[in-house]
Amino acid sequence: MSDALKRLARSGTVHVLFAFLAMGGWAVFANRAYEMPKPLYSGAVQGVMSACLTFFLKSAIDGLSKRFDGLTRFWAPPVIACLGSAAVLVAIHAVSGTPEILKTVAVPLLVSTSYATIYNYSISPRGAKT
Repeated sequence: MSDALKRLARSGTVHVLFAFLAMGGWAVFANRAYEMPKPLYSGAVQGVMSACLTFFLKSAIDGLSKRFDGLTRFWAPPVIACLGSAAVLVAIHAVSGTPEILKTVAVPLLVSTSYATIYNYSISPRGAKT
């Protein structure tokens, strides 16, 4: 991998922009059966929230992982992050009038929870006492 590609892969800006475009695009698709501009509004709302969640999720897992020991350290931070993300996503989509809230948040929530789980595991000390 070239140095320029490595820099792009590590760039927080690239991650946030990718989250905005990918998850915003998913929201437009999930709400495509509704009259315009509802799908576009849903996409913009989800894009902004995904960008913000991507930006803050790493910090949340960093902080939460330090608060737990043993096996709890492996499952509690991602579960807490998932519940918090779900609450924020559903609430903001409800307020903004997204027609298909569950379809809209399903993929972003799956992606963010998977990321939180993998990242949490990657920073957890190996051989933690159970």
